[in-house]
Amino acid sequence: MLSRTADHLFWMARYTERAENTARMLDVNVQTSMLPQSAEDAEKGWRAMLGISELQSRFDNKYGLLNSKDVVDFMVRDPDNPSSICACLTGARENARAVRGTLTTEVWETQNATWLDMSKRIDSGLLERDPSQFFEWVKYRSHLSRGVTLGTMLKDEAVHFIRLGTFLERADNTARILDVKFHGATGKRTTGNEISQRDFYYWAALLRSVSGFEIYRKVYRDVITPERVAELLMLRGDMPRSLLACMDEVVNNLKEVRNDVSAETERFAGKLHAELQFGRIEEILGAGLHVTLTEFLERINELGNRVSRDFLVPLAA
Repeated sequence: MLSRTADHLFWMARYTERAENTARMLDVNVQTSMLPQSAEDAEKGWRAMLGISELQSRFDNKYGLLNSKDVVDFMVRDPDNPSSICACLTGARENARAVRGTLTTEVWETQNATWLDMSKRIDSGLLERDPSQFFEWVKYRSHLSRGVTLGTMLKDEAVHFIRLGTFLERADNTARILDVKFHGATGKRTTGNEISQRDFYYWAALLRSVSGFEIYRKVYRDVITPERVAELLMLRGDMPRSLLACMDEVVNNLKEVRNDVSAETERFAGKLHAELQFGRIEEILGAGLHVTLTEFLERINELGNRVSRDFLVPLAA
């Protein structure tokens, strides 16, 4: 496969997944902002989300003072934010258009219809009336895109590059969603008895945002605690959005597209996968969850750069 084609497929998938995960992250903050809390705590929550998304300075330069309406607008449709939901869905559609011949008709029409419907929903004022409904629509369109891809496309290199993009992006964003709670924390462990009512509702909202609330109840059958939420979203390979599940997919798809220069990238991915596979949540909490997640984000970014170097960008002669 031409590296240019692989690049479009990879980024089509990443942009689609990024839009979904931005919607999930915003949904957590919108839900938790409705809980009783001080204005200072509410602002810290929004700033933490901007910070871990690496968008704090860009937001401050444009808006100055922070309020939830501006943050939502900035993260959803601001033309000055290249990572906004609208920018991501537009990027996904443009990458799909560039490789229409590689995609099935159903995959292309799904991407194009999402882009067309997005403009209608934004213009209708849905975001202002019911932001949660808009975020649910973004998540639904991402689910539809993945389902149509797996249900209609030949399981060849094209699908493997799409899956690589999807799960690298999902790993990055799952770590960011979890880290919103721990942004700037010292890593002090909190026991179940010390959890406040507000924290309980926060963790419940977070679990629902990653489609993990029912899974948590099925796995643990007990009260929601930060330690178990972290374990579920990091170390449980049977949780579809966990870091380990994402790395399972990354490692498997890298094997399917390996080439003469990708051995070091496979080794790098395999080492990160092994640390999650054999890790223990007690050790992670002891080291500090925020510290661990920050390191993971740095490494998953490096892995993405390695994939681009080995597969997506033509090698220099």
